[in-house]
Amino acid sequence: MKKGKLLVFSAPSGSGKTTIVKHLLQQADLNLEFSISAATREPRGEEVDGKEYYFMSITDFKKHIKAEDFVEWEEVYRDNFYGTLKSEVERIWAKGKNVIFDIDVAGGLRIKSKFPTETLAVFVKPPSVDELKRRLKERSTETDDKINMRIAKAHVELATAPQFDTIIKNYDLEVAKAEAYELVRKFTN
Repeated sequence: MKKGKLLVFSAPSGSGKTTIVKHLLQQADLNLEFSISAATREPRGEEVDGKEYYFMSITDFKKHIKAEDFVEWEEVYRDNFYGTLKSEVERIWAKGKNVIFDIDVAGGLRIKSKFPTETLAVFVKPPSVDELKRRLKERSTETDDKINMRIAKAHVELATAPQFDTIIKNYDLEVAKAEAYELVRKFTN
């Protein structure tokens, strides 16, 4: 099977990485397909199993860990596991497409370390932690406790930015989307 490219977009929650990834997926010339992560959390809002995530029980997730079915995985919060199934990457590569990830910082760096030449690891930096908190509150999808957990984690994640191939500063979304497009276009050609 011909390996495609891996485009990793990582950032603290609320940084805009999902919006940027969705924009890139709409650009047909980039030949991208979204890597659907496995997760043990409950679906939020209109999320659909097999579209946004492969939702699974903690028991099933741990069976996949034991079978070494993941490219990467992490217990992001207590009993809240996320991971990328090897079969997902293989499925996309078999279609002749490049894989794009919207993934947490630790997972993104693990993919980069396993596939160093095939991966472009991009960190999306928010304007500030205060802006992150505002965006997370605006979503109205999580409790204040969850938001505070995400903000505490954001401080740690921001410190990892220099470990990525490049940093996009998302102070202006349209500028960030254009910058992301150019980076991906150059890397995949």
